[in-house]
Amino acid sequence: MKKMLCALLCSAILAGQAFALPAMGELSAKSAALYDSSGQMLYEYNADEPLQPASVTKIMTMLLALEAVDRGEVSLDDMVTGSAYAASMGGTQIWLKEGEQLSLNDMMKAIAVGSANDCAVAVAEHLAGTEAAFVERMNARAAELGCQNTTFVNANGLDHDGQKTLTSARDLALISVELLKHPKILDYTTIWMDSIRDGAFQLANTNKMLKSYQGLIGLKTGYISEAGFCISAAAQRDGMTLIATVMAAPTKEQRTADASALLNYGFANFTKYVPDLSGLPSALPVTLGKAETVPLTADGADSVLIEKEKAGGLTTQVNLPETLDAPVQKGQKVGEVQVLSGSDVLLTVPVTAAEAVDAMGVGDLFRSFLRVVLMK
Repeated sequence: MKKMLCALLCSAILAGQAFALPAMGELSAKSAALYDSSGQMLYEYNADEPLQPASVTKIMTMLLALEAVDRGEVSLDDMVTGSAYAASMGGTQIWLKEGEQLSLNDMMKAIAVGSANDCAVAVAEHLAGTEAAFVERMNARAAELGCQNTTFVNANGLDHDGQKTLTSARDLALISVELLKHPKILDYTTIWMDSIRDGAFQLANTNKMLKSYQGLIGLKTGYISEAGFCISAAAQRDGMTLIATVMAAPTKEQRTADASALLNYGFANFTKYVPDLSGLPSALPVTLGKAETVPLTADGADSVLIEKEKAGGLTTQVNLPETLDAPVQKGQKVGEVQVLSGSDVLLTVPVTAAEAVDAMGVGDLFRSFLRVVLMK
C-alpha cells in the first residue's frame, strides 16, 4: 500500500523538485537520494547509477541480523565465534581473534559504531554458516525490497580481488527504510562512544554527523578509495524521519555537506499530512447479502509527506457506490478517497471491505420474503 501511495505522490512532488537543486546547492557526490521513512521518494540525483557503497553495505548485514532476531532464529545474547577468515579482514576492525567469542549484541555494536569488517563477517557466518551463503541472502533480500541495481559480494563492503559490491543511492535508501522498521537499530546507530570486551576495547562512531546535525539517528558511513565517501544519513525532526543517501563524494567534508543539504531540503520543504477521512462512512449497504452492510476500511491512509506550499486548502473527496452487490470479498476494493489541491489529485487511498459478505441462497431469499410478507 505504501509503495502505491509513494508512486501517486511522486509525479506531484517531482514537478516542484525540478527547480529545487539550485536552491539547495550543487551536490559534490556522483549520486544521491532523499526518502521518507515510509519509502516515499522526495528527491533524487543520478540515483540509479550502480556504484560501490563501501561500508554502507553493512546496513543490509544489520538488517538481516535484526530480522533473524525478530523471527526468533537467534538472540542478541547468542555468542558469536570469530573464524580465521573473519579475523583476517583488513580495514576498520576490532582485531577479532580466531576462536574469540562476543555476544551478537556486541558484534552489532561493533559493526554499527566502529564499522568492524571482521565482526560483519563473523555475524554473516553465524547466521548463514558461510559468508558466501549469507551474501546469497543479502542479494535475495535486496531483490525483495525492489533494489534493481544491487549486487552484494561480501558482508562488509571491503572489496578486493577484483570483486565489486555495487548498489545505487535509491537502493541504499530502500534498504535503509526497511532497517528503520526495526527500532532496535537505533540502540546501535545513535551511540557516540562505547566499549566492548568488558570495557577493554573502545568504540567511536564513524558517523560524525551524529554531533554536527540536529536530529541525526544514523545510519552508516562508508569509505574505500575506489568508492569514495558514502553515507546513509537518517534524521528525525517535526515528527518526520528522512533518509539521505550519498555515494562517491570526493571528501568526507563534501559527503557531510551533501547529506546535510539533502536533509535540510527535506525538512524545509515537506510536512507530514494525515488524510481527513471523517467523510468516509463506516459501512455500505449490501444488496442480497447475508449481512445487510459491510464495514469499510482505508488501510494505508496514515501520514504521508507533501510539499509545504500545497498543505493549505486541501480537500478530500470520497468516491463510493450507494450499495454493493453480494457477494463481497474481504479486502475487495469498493471505492477510494482522493486528496486534492485544487483540481490536482495529490493522493488516492483505496477503500476496501473489512469483512466478507456472502450472497443469499435460495433458502435465505425465501425466508427473507416470508419475513416481509408476515410484517405486512
